[in-house]
Amino acid sequence: MAVVEIRKGVNLVGVRDWSKKIFDALIPLPLGTSYNSYLVKGSAKTALIDTVNADFAGELMRNIGETAQKELDYLVMNHAEPDHAGSIPAIMEAAPQAVLVATPKGVDMARLYFHVSADRTRAVKDGDTIDLGGKTLQFIEAPFLHWPETMFTYIKEDKILCPCDFMGFHTAEALYDDEVEEFTALAKAYFGEIMMPYARMGAKALDKIKDLPIDVIAPSHGPIHRNPRRILECYRKWTAGETVEKAILVYVTMWSSTEKMIRAMADALIGEGIEVRVHNLAAADIGTIAKDLVDSRAIVLGAPTVLGGMHPLGIYGANLVKMLRPPAKYAVALSSYGWGGGAIKQAAEILGPTKIEIVGAHEVKGPPSADDLAKVAEIGRTLAARIKAG
Repeated sequence: MAVVEIRKGVNLVGVRDWSKKIFDALIPLPLGTSYNSYLVKGSAKTALIDTVNADFAGELMRNIGETAQKELDYLVMNHAEPDHAGSIPAIMEAAPQAVLVATPKGVDMARLYFHVSADRTRAVKDGDTIDLGGKTLQFIEAPFLHWPETMFTYIKEDKILCPCDFMGFHTAEALYDDEVEEFTALAKAYFGEIMMPYARMGAKALDKIKDLPIDVIAPSHGPIHRNPRRILECYRKWTAGETVEKAILVYVTMWSSTEKMIRAMADALIGEGIEVRVHNLAAADIGTIAKDLVDSRAIVLGAPTVLGGMHPLGIYGANLVKMLRPPAKYAVALSSYGWGGGAIKQAAEILGPTKIEIVGAHEVKGPPSADDLAKVAEIGRTLAARIKAG
């Protein structure tokens, strides 16, 4: 990534990772990602906000420059996850006078993960500032976005907010938000994958920054938002759990019986004017599923019984819903079996803690009959009425 001056004295010095195609062994990255790091030079002192994945430490240091490394006074760690903090050891070695700045929990993590000595750390809390000389860094605690030590850094004079993972998304293809053709889809997928389980904390963070004048949002993944209102409006809606008249249907099928019921359900919902998204778990992209979960009001889970319980991919789908904590209010479970059921019961057990209301379920032995499909369609119409009721 070429070094880019965002504002006078504020430079993007991060890297692009074009080759990374899956994140956390879970999230597909069809467009790669970026690790954004920001060098802030005041008249008296210099700070680096976040680093990059350790594999790119050499590129980061070349972008910073040898002189700037030697003059570096502060290394701000907004978040301790290795994709942003992995190069801390290299930077701290190259800049022997630099002090690592983080929340108290962040300081503890820096010692644990990166072996930063206590005498080279500075713990900051909500509202604390550091004066670089014409550049003031203000720190805003933002716990569980998405680790407990997370904070935001605000560059007051330039009105730049650096929120690390919050309001970022995965792509290596663009520098600024208005250069991303599929902005909303990428941002929504990222929110669903990373931030949706912490929507309540996200809403609190947005409330904390609502009175800050913000001209630029500079996250640690993806493009810089020089039109911040767009991403802020999206996040206000998503963290509030706003849904639309939409259902996501996720399923796995072995001999087409469950799939036939899913098709009947989809037809019934569409016939009632409900937006429908269908995903076969055998080939689905988890990013797309997460994106559709962000604003779906209902979930339909279909899975056959295998050895007395749900097909393993059905278990995966149900646990994914449980883990991501989407704002959906209603669910339907569909299943088929050969000689003994059990999938419906297991689905209810997994989804129970989510508080999602299961408004209907149907289980068939063998292929679904015309009567079975009619029953599924009737459940679909009942579900559509609940969705429309809001």
